[in-house]
Amino acid sequence: MKSMTQIAIGAAILSLSFAAWAQKPAVYPAKGQSATQQSKDDGECYAWAKKSTGIDPANPPQAAAAPAPQRQGGVVRGAAAGAAVGAIGGNDVGNAAVKGAVVGGVAQRSRAKGAQQQAAAQQSQQSQQSMQTYNNAYAACMSGRGYTVK
Repeated sequence: MKSMTQIAIGAAILSLSFAAWAQKPAVYPAKGQSATQQSKDDGECYAWAKKSTGIDPANPPQAAAAPAPQRQGGVVRGAAAGAAVGAIGGNDVGNAAVKGAVVGGVAQRSRAKGAQQQAAAQQSQQSQQSMQTYNNAYAACMSGRGYTVK
């Protein structure tokens, strides 16, 4: 089962990816090309840019599912540390171990959330770079056919 954090991160990646992929350069027919000619050139340049870059803006890459956080390690380490501190301090070792397990689990979830957010940001940046690569190829093709591209 996915946690709410994983779902939120996935939604953020998806929205950022679609925003990057939705941007298309503005094209102006600088040499009086007709709308029909512009449409034909647009389709041919789309196909050429897609083939030459391997990037298809009509099919953006899917956001990778965030891995489920591994909680056992933090809980076990926290329990062990709590038990050790409890034994040294002469306190109830079992109670100290339970408290340590809770603290260890919280710390582990916090680290996992940070890693997921970092992965989401990195994936968004890669998506934007891919789209920029495609846009550059598309713009070069359209410019070569006499259009002004911004």
